Order: sequence, then C-alpha cells, then structure tokens
Amino acid sequence: MCNLYNVTTTRDAVLQFTKAFRDRAGWNEASFDVYPGYQAPIVRVAEDGQREIARATWGMPSPPAYVKNYDPGVTNIRNVSSPHWRRWLGPTSRCVVPFTSFAEPDPASKIEGGRVPNAWFAGNEDRPLMFFAGFWTPWKGVRKVRDGEQEYELFGFLTTSPNEIVSPIHQKAMPAILTTPEEVETWLTAPWDEARLLQRPLPGNMLVIVPPQAKPKPDEEGLLL
Repeated sequence: MCNLYNVTTTRDAVLQFTKAFRDRAGWNEASFDVYPGYQAPIVRVAEDGQREIARATWGMPSPPAYVKNYDPGVTNIRNVSSPHWRRWLGPTSRCVVPFTSFAEPDPASKIEGGRVPNAWFAGNEDRPLMFFAGFWTPWKGVRKVRDGEQEYELFGFLTTSPNEIVSPIHQKAMPAILTTPEEVETWLTAPWDEARLLQRPLPGNMLVIVPPQAKPKPDEEGLLL
C-alpha cells in the first residue's frame, strides 16, 4: 500500500501537462513529501467545467463498517466494484494526483531497531512528473477526535496489480499511474467503461527504483502547499 509519495515539480508544469485553467491550491513549495491525512494538490474538473488545481486531504471516506468515532480515511482504492466506491466512478468525482516518486515499505531491508525503510519508485532517475488516477469528494465528519467534526475535500487513488519492479518490494499492489496528457484526459473525462482500463500496472520499463529524497519528515499538521 502506498502511504507516502513526493512531489518535486512546479505548478506551471502541472498546469501545462493537465491543461488545467487555474490554480486554487496556492502552490508555493517546490518539493514535499505527502503522508496520509496531509493536504496535497489534485487536478479535477470544477462545477463550472473548468479544469483546476485544488488542495485536498489524502484519505477518502472509509466504508461505514470500519468507522467508529472518527474516520482517518482510505488512501488506496482497489475494489471499484464495491457499492461504497461506485458513487465516485463518474468524471465529476475523478481527479489526477501529481507526483514524482512514491514509496513502499521494504521489509527485506530492516535496519537497526527493526525499522523498515522505504523503497522509492519513479519514472526514471530524473523523477519526471507523473499522476495517480484518483477520486475526490467533499465530506463532513471527524478525521481526528481532537479536531471534532469539520468539512473537508478528500482524495485517494487507485491501486492495481504490481509490475515486476514493485512486486519484489510489495507483492499485493501498486498505484495506477498515468504518464501522458492523453491518459490524463481519458481519466478526467471519459465514461467509466473507458476510464477503468487505466487501472493497470505500469510497464516495468517505465519505472525504476531511486534513492530517497534528502529532506526531513513534514510536521504533524502537514500543510504542504
């Protein structure tokens, strides 16, 4: 399960790649790590039909059976045939999530104290801009008990079977990744019968293992933009 990714790019690069019309996220940081529950940029189609960069919190609403007095959210979505997820399959609930590398815990590389380090993956050593195929939704509820009920815009992204690069590290899944403007266009606009074909592993020759970015973990509140 991918619960950490990095964005090292520019707002203009995302605007150009996705043909977004405006930035509502207030993007002002060149490189940052994203953890569950943190805010990060997504690209979606707004109510007026314009494509925009927005800021949302990572973690879609959990199925009711898994919620008690708060809901930390679901970061990775695999079973889109579930009634819980079907409500968000249409274009108005889809988004793309920019990233330049993502991490999976590597149990084979445990270090002192039993800590499990992350293996990082990117399109190549230069970490080109890529996108997760995602969903977003407005939501009102409790993410942290201490904060009480609040209104949020939430996002999560699809996972699929791992390719030969990811599977030695994580055998169960990898994110569904979009690498071209045409794939972004399909995900944001096409009927589900067409868009669902993008829930597939990225070919192994389009992904490599890269060193981790040299930066400290963000603070607990995680305001990244």
